[in-house]
Amino acid sequence: MNRMKKNFRGAGVALITPFKADLTIDFEGLGKIVDNQLENQIDYLVVLGTTAETATLNSLEKQQIVDFVCKRVNSKIPVVVGIGGNNTQEVIDTTLQMDLSHADAILSVVPYYSKPTQEGIFQHYIAIAETAPLPLILYNVPGRTGVNMSAETTLRLAHASNKIIATKEASGNISEITKILRDKPADFAVISGDDSLVVPMIAIGAGGVISVAANVVPKTIADMTHLALEGNFKSAGELHLKLQIINDALFVDGNPAGAKAALHSYGIIENILRLPLVPVSKRTYQILETEMKSLLNC
Repeated sequence: MNRMKKNFRGAGVALITPFKADLTIDFEGLGKIVDNQLENQIDYLVVLGTTAETATLNSLEKQQIVDFVCKRVNSKIPVVVGIGGNNTQEVIDTTLQMDLSHADAILSVVPYYSKPTQEGIFQHYIAIAETAPLPLILYNVPGRTGVNMSAETTLRLAHASNKIIATKEASGNISEITKILRDKPADFAVISGDDSLVVPMIAIGAGGVISVAANVVPKTIADMTHLALEGNFKSAGELHLKLQIINDALFVDGNPAGAKAALHSYGIIENILRLPLVPVSKRTYQILETEMKSLLNC
């Protein structure tokens, strides 16, 4: 199979969307975050994922973010654009109507809320892949979508279309992930969608991570991922342990509230989210502030 080849090995980051106090997009803050990723050896960026509060963005804002990030990156590293939903035709239309000329791949989440069968999930992705202008990365996150894409469905998709190049696995089910890694095509990538499982997943064959924590500590995430991919699991494991507290704190009051609080504590952005999301508690903020200082000064 002549799979559309793109390199999404290593450390990717699911970018937040910073907002100003008036709830408009803070492009200056976004630029600082992107520059920080580039300076700290992050391998690729993902825009318009769950972490970007994409559900609260209108179509114009989404295109503005894609254009801004692609221009800022200037082809130094790949850019992946999140386009997903539970209306297959709407997802297809969006992939064709958006200007993705400077992007490198599409990340598309398993259809949420409607709870399709495994056959429905398969047909959904095949329909998108048939017309998508870019390679497609699957995204399995049952904790958010309400339905799990089984290992069998993932493998069926991986073998069915050369447009489907990878899966972001955030199920946390190591047994299912192991099945995918064992039986996948050689050029199909498995990417961790969970910051706390990066090193264990790489140890059994995964190709890296799409990280939330990399918004705030990109160098640590990049170093940990690259060390693990080089087979240096002792050093990677040490960084994994150092990240435990901040990984927990980033999600205890919801994502991306934790990432935004951490970046605010470091003076990079304002601590603003669009409803229904709200900032983290004072206690969580204090934990993140302390951990940021510790990790950035180590």
